[in-house]
Amino acid sequence: MRQATTLLSFDTHGQGLTEITRPVCAWVREQGMDEGLLTLFCRHTSASLIIQENAAPEVRTDIIDYFARIAPEDARAYAHDDEGPDDMPAHLRAILTGIHLSIPLTGGRLMLGTWQGIYLFEHRRAPHRRQLALHIAGA
Repeated sequence: MRQATTLLSFDTHGQGLTEITRPVCAWVREQGMDEGLLTLFCRHTSASLIIQENAAPEVRTDIIDYFARIAPEDARAYAHDDEGPDDMPAHLRAILTGIHLSIPLTGGRLMLGTWQGIYLFEHRRAPHRRQLALHIAGA
């Protein structure tokens, strides 16, 4: 059994989904493991990680629109607004989507489905540099 860890940084362009499948898969390949488990962890409270369809761009638009409806920017709705009106909704959206993923590795490849991609979901309006911790355990 072997283990490897790294930090990967990604620049976001404000609210939206940034596909990170390729750089994550590249790092996994570099580790030279055949079987194992990859864990990804987002080191932020206003961004999150999801696995979602990577074929139809409308899916990403619908996801963003959905979260805007269930955790809207509304200054009257929240006490916490230290960093602006998008701050508390960003925290709520991160809670709902989660900040970690686990993906099995077999045959040297992540077991993602045909149309699945790994996304960093930025919940703030402004661009940010986000850090993800990756850990793989396997052989």
